[in-house]
Amino acid sequence: YHFKKLHTPPSCSVNAPYLLTKTAFPSTMGKFPSKGPRHLRFTPGADPDDSAQASLVNINPFTPESYRQMLFPPNGKRKARGELEGKVEQGLPAKRFLLRESNMVSRYKKEFLELEKIGVGEFGSVYKCIKRLDGCVYAVKRSKRPLAGSSDEQMALREVYAHAVLGHHPHVVRYYSAWAEDDHMIIQNEHCNGGSLQDALLENAKTGHYFQEAELKEILLQVSMGLKYIHSSGLAHMDIKPSNIFICHKLVTDGSAQEESDSEDDGFSSNVAYKIGDLGHVTSITNPQVEEGDSRFLANEILQEQYCYLPKADIFALALTMALAAGSGPLPCNDAMWHHIRRGNLPPIPQQLTHGFHGLLKLMVHPDPVARPSATALTKHPILRPSLGKAAQLQKQLNVEKFKTAMLERWMAGDLGEREEMGKRRGYKNVCVVGWGESSPYFPSHQHVASPWLPAAAPEQ
Repeated sequence: YHFKKLHTPPSCSVNAPYLLTKTAFPSTMGKFPSKGPRHLRFTPGADPDDSAQASLVNINPFTPESYRQMLFPPNGKRKARGELEGKVEQGLPAKRFLLRESNMVSRYKKEFLELEKIGVGEFGSVYKCIKRLDGCVYAVKRSKRPLAGSSDEQMALREVYAHAVLGHHPHVVRYYSAWAEDDHMIIQNEHCNGGSLQDALLENAKTGHYFQEAELKEILLQVSMGLKYIHSSGLAHMDIKPSNIFICHKLVTDGSAQEESDSEDDGFSSNVAYKIGDLGHVTSITNPQVEEGDSRFLANEILQEQYCYLPKADIFALALTMALAAGSGPLPCNDAMWHHIRRGNLPPIPQQLTHGFHGLLKLMVHPDPVARPSATALTKHPILRPSLGKAAQLQKQLNVEKFKTAMLERWMAGDLGEREEMGKRRGYKNVCVVGWGESSPYFPSHQHVASPWLPAAAPEQ
């Protein structure tokens, strides 16, 4: 066999990322079979020659249609560099590049120094590695079984597609690169030095502690920001749960003062960032190919194959995630309590939450997805961001004062004779106009009042 060596784009990282710690391949309990009519396959075929190999390319289903039309116009012509220049391609399928076609000298061993295994899941393992070239720490995921032709290949591709389309956001685990090696998918991601939220919950269980309300609000706000970004990109996560939320502790650097200032601007009180990871279940909102996630966090409408409000299914799962962080016991997979929660009830929470926050979480598990708040609404909710309400009130007061000032300036700039005549009609005498800071006899003869529109006033002269 003869294979052409393919190169992936270099990592675009500049700052040292301190990112992901647990596997983004967590065990998924109670999975329901996919109802989607379409499956992207890695299924290998006949070995192509060099020219055919060079033209193989995946079409990312999560890119906007206009973008795909720009790359692959209807006439079938596609511009490219090198040996593809001027070639005509007819009808590119959704999946062209095969895992087995990228066998080569191990890029993983060549580019990375493996430090330790930091996570194991159903589909693979995650390793903490240092990239030899830039000296930064990354989390590198490797499928533990060959994916070519397997049932797991769609999920692996889905994660890569979603990461590539989403780009960089402070509350989504960052993606750097992905490649195939010996029929295995390898994904280079951000390394989160605080592990996952699930790790934190397990530690809390050992000590009998749980997140307090202030911390819960911060987690909910930051994860909502990540969901807002995902949803605004036309995607739904479909597997929000503690093991898929990762924690990054901000490290002290020379620019720590600036970082603290930025954190305060965001409304965050701590130096901890919460990020959404594991995009293996991500699907398009407008063209859903739903692969249900963990049944413990599954909204009832998804089980009923009602896919009109996929972002609200993420909100439902996020509420149950917050209930676990607040100290709730293990969630049921499918029993009377499972149905009780789907009727709009939260699982028992051992700590006393404020009425407003508890009500917000309960609204997030409302049986009607339309009634649940959107991720955008959560990022602006006064329970989570009270400072926004104060800022709005201050802005309103500022606008009133600006209006008063503008009216005064218009009055001061008016015709002097008109002002004198107006003053006489209103019972004023000895009318005159003075500059700011001077005394003015511009008041009725029978009294002296302080005017909020004039900086200084004096009794009648």
